[in-house]
Amino acid sequence: MSRSHYSTPDPEFTALESQLPPPPSAGADAVAIRTGFAEVVVPHIMRTYEYRLPPTSDYKVEDREIPVHGGEIRLRCLTPSPENAEGKTFPLMYWIHGGGWFQGSIDIDDYILRTWCVEFQISIVNVNYRLAPEYKYPTGLNDVYAGLKWAAENASLLSASLSRGFIVAGLSAGGNLAIVTTHRARDDPFFADKKITGNLLMIPVTCHPEAYPEEYKSELTSIEENRNAPAFNTADLYACYEFLGAPDPKDPDLSPLLHYSHKGLPPTHLQVCGRDPLRDEAILYEKLLREAGIKTRISVYPGVPHHFHYFFPQITLSMKFVEESKYGLRWLLNQTAA
Repeated sequence: MSRSHYSTPDPEFTALESQLPPPPSAGADAVAIRTGFAEVVVPHIMRTYEYRLPPTSDYKVEDREIPVHGGEIRLRCLTPSPENAEGKTFPLMYWIHGGGWFQGSIDIDDYILRTWCVEFQISIVNVNYRLAPEYKYPTGLNDVYAGLKWAAENASLLSASLSRGFIVAGLSAGGNLAIVTTHRARDDPFFADKKITGNLLMIPVTCHPEAYPEEYKSELTSIEENRNAPAFNTADLYACYEFLGAPDPKDPDLSPLLHYSHKGLPPTHLQVCGRDPLRDEAILYEKLLREAGIKTRISVYPGVPHHFHYFFPQITLSMKFVEESKYGLRWLLNQTAA
């Protein structure tokens, strides 16, 4: 089934496309790209969402350093602080930022998460994992998993109760890490009494293109259809994989689409962009989850590229993306309540 209609440019986005930040110079190394992202894109995102910040009296922020193999990582912990909060407990969300495994930080989505903390009355742990290429695969993945275990074991420090909901969420490469860590936790006795109850996945990476399963290749055409997409194209995707340095494209800890089983995973909400090279692998992942008996919801945003909502939050599809991400979180929390 062709999905090429999803690649037809959205007129609102096209009208603003010339305002996108310039792409990195040809041959730029990871550090140069990361620096440009941190200096241009991240401040833009934070300015975009700053006006939505709730009063500081409505939540608490605490950065914690935790030991991991070969070093330490930072976890930014957000906890609601409503009136008469004594004795109250909240659901817990573990958030994993995007950035192609080699850029980004807990600052990207910090303001968005602060608003969610208050709006949903949910405690949030935002993990600052170590980045490639300085820290090759699977360092970042193992950092994320160590942070997840810390969050599960120390939920009470955040006034959280996992029985009210334990959501693992991420965007782009963060979505990939959310999928992989959720599979790993499903099979880990440590999580036997700390079950993850939902995955909130935005524009996730699910499979290295060189490992696309033969039987599904006819469904995986967006990698070519969107090879020259704005904001993030196929060459950018391959650069991310190169910086990451994972030796085997078929490793399910890199390409979780290929995992031996998707049974027993929690309900999953996915958001996918129509002009994204990653579009079809995310749609296929949702299909495989459904076939494994997992509850899912998926939304596709036609004509817009990867992480478009960061750049132009004022267009219709950006507002829809943000609202449906909140709807997805509420849907996942309601699965626990049910």
